[in-house]
Amino acid sequence: MKPLPIRIRLTVWYSLMFATAALLLSLTSWWMLRQSIDATIHQDFQERIDDIRMQLHQFALQPSADSMQTRFDAIYHFRDDGKWLQVLDANGTWIYRSPRMIDAAADLAPPALLSHSGNSSEFQQGTRHVRTFSSVVIVDGHTYSVELGASINKQQALLHQFGLELLLLTPLVLLAAIIAGHHMSRKALNPVTLIALETRRISDRNLDLRLPVSPTHDEISHLSSTLNNMLARIDTGYRSVRDFTANASHELRTPLARLRTEVEVALLRPRTAEEYTNTLLHIQDSAEEMTRLTENLLMLARADANSVTLKLEAVDLWKIVLSAWQEWFRIADHLNLSFKTERLGSDGCASDEPVLVLGDRASLTRLLRILLDNACKFTPAGGNIAISLKLTQGFVTLSVQDSGIGIPAAEQQRIFERFYRVNADKDHRKSGSGLGLSLATWIADQHQTKITLESVSGSGSRFELTLKRIENEPLALQTRKRDEYTCKGLDISYPRVKE
Repeated sequence: MKPLPIRIRLTVWYSLMFATAALLLSLTSWWMLRQSIDATIHQDFQERIDDIRMQLHQFALQPSADSMQTRFDAIYHFRDDGKWLQVLDANGTWIYRSPRMIDAAADLAPPALLSHSGNSSEFQQGTRHVRTFSSVVIVDGHTYSVELGASINKQQALLHQFGLELLLLTPLVLLAAIIAGHHMSRKALNPVTLIALETRRISDRNLDLRLPVSPTHDEISHLSSTLNNMLARIDTGYRSVRDFTANASHELRTPLARLRTEVEVALLRPRTAEEYTNTLLHIQDSAEEMTRLTENLLMLARADANSVTLKLEAVDLWKIVLSAWQEWFRIADHLNLSFKTERLGSDGCASDEPVLVLGDRASLTRLLRILLDNACKFTPAGGNIAISLKLTQGFVTLSVQDSGIGIPAAEQQRIFERFYRVNADKDHRKSGSGLGLSLATWIADQHQTKITLESVSGSGSRFELTLKRIENEPLALQTRKRDEYTCKGLDISYPRVKE
């Protein structure tokens, strides 16, 4: 069954609420009227009993030859109240019985058997509905049973008429409840309708628009604030994707244009073998540049999609450093750069102990390549590059230091942003794509650490990150224990570094 729209559901709930309230009010009013009528009748009975008590007292003070029946007839015969009255003494002798009580053959218990609080009863006599009240009356030491009655036709007619009018008003009340419920549901949903209308106006071209937030601090304003926060995140993500696409296209266009130019120049006229070789080498450089850029873009895209899971295991960080040194030594030598590595113990002296950390070998190797590539690009000939490991209690600090051009203090926080390059080198061919340090930051984050930078413009730069060491056990044993670390939830948190 298809669910009802929320407007109809609210109308139904509001209508039920108002109808229920009206029904309870009607029932309560009818019950209170009935209670009021009963209280009035009972009060009337009490007053009449007091009158009878006074008459019995006067009869005792003024003895007469006339019977009590005659004397009561003389007083109550022409009263409507006397039409239902009977008095019985303690010996069971009738003091007085009105004709209607005789016709009704109403019995009356002696005083000893009556409750002092009184008893009420009702009976039908012809067209009249009669309510009686019997009670014990004590006069000058004598006890009497007194029962009197009154027709309650008028009271019943009043109560019936009131109930009938309430019943006739029920459809009107229900209709009014439905109308009020519909009106209230519209009023309650109007702010939501306005939010929906404003939301339809927002597209990818105006994501900077925001919904109005009412100052009432209620659920509607909370909804508007939540939607505005969501729009802000969507806007940020959309701008990020758009900028990423534009920057990636721009970065790929440069090597593609260079490659095309090399090919077109080579095809203008016949070339010697040496010229063709040089052209192919240039094309190879452009292709390698495009490959690196594509790999970085692919890795960052996977990182944004959370589809990359690093395989953390026990690795010897010193072996990774030596492998990087072997890979980059010839490049540094070709650029006339001094390239060295060192491993220092906690005492500051050279150390030969293995440096086991929990990490991903391929990712740490890639991070070192990024740092060394930047060091080689921005260090003039004759400069120095050094990779060092410094061992401390439970941690190891990996640093890559160069004596290059350095980074201005105003731009040191921005060089880790994607596609950002230092202003002075943005037009320089060797400045790169601006993706390396962003990727290196992501790798550091996956190892629960952070890359820090110390640099002075014109005096070189130093990049550092701290990793947690694991116990000095054989590497093969550490590798076998990798799953054990994972199952036991090994704490691989790193010390916080200064911003």
